[in-house]
This record gives sequence, C-alpha cells and structure tokens, in this order.
Amino acid sequence: MDVISVFHGLSLTTLFYALLLLIPVILVSILIGVRLTTWNPVAMFSRFESEKYYKDPNKNNATYPFPFMEEEGSIDLSVIVPSYNEEERLPIMLNETLEYLENEEKNKPSFTYEILVVDDGSKDATSKVTLEYVKRYGVCKMRLLTFEQNRGKGGAVRMGVLSSRGRRILMADADGASKFADLARLEQALDDLNGRKGNKFVIVCGSRAHLQDEAVAKRSFLRNILMYGFHFLVWFLCVRGIRDTQCGFKLFTRPAALLTFTALHVERWAFDVELLYIAQRLKIALAEVAINWTEIDGSKMIPVWSWLQMGKDLILISLRYVVGAWRIEPMKLKSQ
Repeated sequence: MDVISVFHGLSLTTLFYALLLLIPVILVSILIGVRLTTWNPVAMFSRFESEKYYKDPNKNNATYPFPFMEEEGSIDLSVIVPSYNEEERLPIMLNETLEYLENEEKNKPSFTYEILVVDDGSKDATSKVTLEYVKRYGVCKMRLLTFEQNRGKGGAVRMGVLSSRGRRILMADADGASKFADLARLEQALDDLNGRKGNKFVIVCGSRAHLQDEAVAKRSFLRNILMYGFHFLVWFLCVRGIRDTQCGFKLFTRPAALLTFTALHVERWAFDVELLYIAQRLKIALAEVAINWTEIDGSKMIPVWSWLQMGKDLILISLRYVVGAWRIEPMKLKSQ
C-alpha cells in the first residue's frame, strides 16, 4: 500500500497542518530518545506474586497458578480482555461475548474456550464484577488476572496472552465497540492463511478503515489533523500494508502470539504498532478484515494528549530499533 492510498481524499492543506503539528512531537521525541534504554526481558516479564494466580470463587477463593508462556495450547480459543476501570462497560461486552461463545459450544460440543479478563490496576470494581462471571461460568471458562499496578493496555494484553491456554488467541476491548460475532470473519481469514503451506504464524486484524469517511465527518478539525498525523507516522516509520493498526480486535495463532508478544517492548497505546512492526520483521502472515464497530462513551484516551503521546512513542520505537537499543528477540519455539 502506498502513501496515496493511505491518505486517499486528504487535502494538501490538511496534510500540511498534520505534519506541522508533528514537529514538536518529533523534537520532544528526539530529546527523550537520547536516553535510549536497552530491553530487559526479566523486567518485562516480571510479575508480583499475586499476579501468578487466579481465584476460584466456587471453592472459597482457592488460588491456582496461571500457565505461563506455554508453547502448546490446550483449548480452542482464548479471549484476552484488557480492562481498566471498566465496571460499567465490561458486563455489556462479556454478556455479548459469552452468548456467542456458548452458542458456538452448543453447535460444536468439542469447542472449548476461555475469557481472561486482565484488570490493569483498576480503582473501581472491575475485578469484583469479573469474579461474578467467574463464579457463574467456572474457572475453566472465565479467569481473572489482577495487576497490583497499572501497566498500560499493551502490558495487560501481553501478560494475558502469556497466561492463556488457547490454540487461537483473540484480543478484544472491554468497551464492546466491536461486534463479537465478527470473530467468524477473522477466523475465516485466518483459516485461509493457515491453510497455505501449513502456515502456523498468522495474525488477522479487525479493521475500521472502511468507516473512516464517516468518522472524519463527525470529528473536529483538530482531531482529524491528529489522526492523519498519527497515520502518517505509522506508515512512514513502522507499518505499511495495514490501514487500521489500532483496532482492538485481533486474532492470533498461538505461535504468532508467542513470537510477537515475547518480543514486545511498548506497554501503552502504541503497542499495536510495535506488535505489527515485529510481525512484519518476522515475516508473519498478516491480514486485515473489515468489522462492525460502534464508538462507545467512556474512552480512556485523552483527546490531543493521547495522540501526541502515541506519536512520540512511534518515533521512539523507530529510533530504538535503528540504533539497536531494542532488538527483536522472541521466545524460541520448537516449531520454528
């Protein structure tokens, strides 16, 4: 995909303002980039003792250890739900998800799944709400991983993935903005790629790119400028060929998930971009599939500031890989 297709319909004036707005981001990033850090895998994968276990509320809150970086999956699907202060939106998402997965199980009794909610250091009752679902469906289908401190969405997804059991792993946002039934579209795309020469390393990205024109019409001029600036940086510095890197609905084969998430550094908003950058560097098969999506109130992103933060992260990602401060060193798999 070339730059013309990425910014189809974008006026030169809008692009000029987008690039102009990126100048302070670039300058700040360069200053911060002087303090380049090397990757410490021990620190990245370190966990508090309590984060190594999940509770079973049906057995007096008895605790059991999570699996960690297991190479082989033992169930069909793991759904990883990163959550931060989501006590209100999470039940709506879980109800829709469980209805779909329970119907799948009825139609195909051999189908097995788990939903792993990762409470990213919430200050509300996110964990309490989740435990009610764990009690209702049992720990074979529902598990809760609670962080003692907030890590960021990327850190929550990564630890959820590394603590999962699925042969396929779906990342899904807690706000329920994505229609969960669109999982079938992602699975079809994954099967198509998976079937080619027995490809075990596949990632399918849900995409809202087809909704861009409608979104642009609703957003303010400043938000559109920031959005285009961010997309330009993604295309210019990190990832090409994927129009919507930030959609929180992605499906992985287990080998692809372990390769990418064990090499991931970024733990906050821009982690999706680094994840796909790593995937392309490792030549993992990628696909992008249009999904239904509805904007839900209560977003944790702060207008303007979050976009600028992500822009800074993108530049630092590029700088750190270029100078060798960060390297792609995924977990070695026997299947490689």
